[in-house]
Amino acid sequence: MVYNLFISHSWAYGDAYDRLSNMLTNAPRFEYKDYSVPKDDPIHDAGNAKELRAAIKTQMSSASTILIMAGKYATYSKWINEEISLAQNGFVYKKPIIAITPWGAQQISSVVRDASDEIAGWNTKSIIDAIRRQT
Repeated sequence: MVYNLFISHSWAYGDAYDRLSNMLTNAPRFEYKDYSVPKDDPIHDAGNAKELRAAIKTQMSSASTILIMAGKYATYSKWINEEISLAQNGFVYKKPIIAITPWGAQQISSVVRDASDEIAGWNTKSIIDAIRRQT
């Protein structure tokens, strides 16, 4: 089975996104397609916030599960909040949200925690098990 994922992330914390992608890519017996907005090719043609939201929704539409880095910074990210809103209300069926606790973090974003269907620790098994349960 191939898991269709949208990995929400802040460009300011792209290294966590890269590490997560590498963890998933290198996991044995796990295949996924990443529908995230890529860091090296962001949505350039969005002329305003409404167009950017629509472009993100298009990217999310093929994903069955949403992964969100749950660092404290996420509480203050307008776009992570928009992605949560889209996952919960933007489609016919709600898309499950998995909050991922950043490596070494003691606290996570209350916004992401409260919106999540499950919280996974920063390790490959925890994340993949959560994806399999939520998909």
